[in-house]
Amino acid sequence: MLHQAIVIGIDVSKAGYDVHVLPSQAAFRAAAGAAQIAALVRRLAALGPSAIALEASGGYERPLARALHAAGLVVYILPPARVRAFARATGQAAKTDRIDAAMIARFLALAGEKLEPYAPDPDRDRLSALIAHRRRLLAEQSGLESQLDTVTEPLVRRMIQARLRSIAAGILLIGKTIRARIAASPHLQARFVRLTAVKGVGPVLAASLIADMPELGRISAKAAAALLGVAPHARQSGASNRPGRCQGGRKSLRDTLYMATLSAVTARDPNLQPFYKRLREKGKPFKTALVAAMRKLITILNAIARTDPAFQPEQTTVA
Repeated sequence: MLHQAIVIGIDVSKAGYDVHVLPSQAAFRAAAGAAQIAALVRRLAALGPSAIALEASGGYERPLARALHAAGLVVYILPPARVRAFARATGQAAKTDRIDAAMIARFLALAGEKLEPYAPDPDRDRLSALIAHRRRLLAEQSGLESQLDTVTEPLVRRMIQARLRSIAAGILLIGKTIRARIAASPHLQARFVRLTAVKGVGPVLAASLIADMPELGRISAKAAAALLGVAPHARQSGASNRPGRCQGGRKSLRDTLYMATLSAVTARDPNLQPFYKRLREKGKPFKTALVAAMRKLITILNAIARTDPAFQPEQTTVA
């Protein structure tokens, strides 16, 4: 707990930043923009904070996070869902930018020692942006293909088909760029080679884990499973002891892990298929057994990353 230290919470929006300082309760707002960010960093550094937390906001938080990190400050980027859950747990029903900044600061003061500090990696950030756009294209492709089943108007069908061709070309280009980006970065390439050496881990899952799960190998197996939303959370109260339920986590990564695990089980992967089969033979439903296999796979990968030099933090510079 960081109760006695100066901690700062920042709510991020496209227009600017709402700042809340503990324990002084000072609050102010700063505009976005390169000059304004530089001034804000100087102002915050002068306070001598032990840590600063920003709420993830679709990428708008990254310029400030990078600037704070470059100034030698300890920075955390928090998932909005965790901050909102904390606010509800403390009885804070109202939601404004100023209130959110205060909630971020309070959450940091309570949970800071359990959080993973932000460490910029330009190569990984670029890879993450490519993978995120690939997911958007795949989602659009799936939606348009479904529409073709019912659309009969010739002009609309031609427009949909043209867009699908464009999307397919875009997916192909992004795939080539992802491979080139990984190959051009020694530390990303080393991680990619190590992950794809594991049975059941293909190029898409390996690249997604590298880009969007930097904690891999630096957290416990349970924490890794929880990050992906495949860890069953206990639901016991008094005499009631219901089965655990998986919830939360990084959905995009979980979806990728799901498809990879399903493919591995179908292809009779020696690591996962016997485990999955035993659960099914014990009467476990398909989904329960598959989620357990997903949890086993991420546990294996986390254990590998924990000891492999390729997954040690590395300082990178912008090309």
